[in-house]
Amino acid sequence: MAKRPIFVPILDGKRFVLERYVEFQWHSGFAKSQKQKSIRSLHDMALRDYGVQNPLEVSSKSEDPLGVALSSFNLTFETTKGRRLTVEAAFQGSKVFERGGPFSDIFAMRPIDAKRDPRLRESGRLTGFRLYNREWELEPKTAFYDWLYINALIKNPELAEEVTDRDGFTDIEFNPEKSINCQARSVALFCALFHNDKLSFALESRANFLSLYAGRVSDPHQPEEVRYLI
Repeated sequence: MAKRPIFVPILDGKRFVLERYVEFQWHSGFAKSQKQKSIRSLHDMALRDYGVQNPLEVSSKSEDPLGVALSSFNLTFETTKGRRLTVEAAFQGSKVFERGGPFSDIFAMRPIDAKRDPRLRESGRLTGFRLYNREWELEPKTAFYDWLYINALIKNPELAEEVTDRDGFTDIEFNPEKSINCQARSVALFCALFHNDKLSFALESRANFLSLYAGRVSDPHQPEEVRYLI
């Protein structure tokens, strides 16, 4: 058995994303077919335990073409200078460390190579992000990644329209004990902002986007099964 989160968009305007932890049967092995068995089990239990009826796995392992397209390795956007970047390469290339960065040449790399670039491990402590000559701090923890992902998604209107019908999002590779940012959570936030008519407000400015996080931090005293993230 294993536990993974499913991120549920909240439509009441008070909170945006609810993280539900789901216990499910894990199918070991690195084969894509094994990952997909685990995804099916996760989604079946999310329906049984939390009533999530139309979930989407957001990763390259998804059985749904929409989920594959929304993977940070596949989702692309065009910059103001006409460059086309994947979300993954843009995120990794924006990192600033105490001994270097951002390494903008990462933008042109394949996503897998961007993620594995040795400079990301050899340049000391992560201190923030810089993109479009704009600085982002490490707090709120997921703000920069969420902003980057949502800005990319809004530039893909067909995907953006299709995803708003879903009521829960997973990423089978995401382990909250090892990682902070999660593409499934960013998609859930996009859907919550869309359904709460706050998407335009959020994307008007960096200040507006960061204001979404004020007073919406996760309560460590809440049970993990009912934790609000934003």
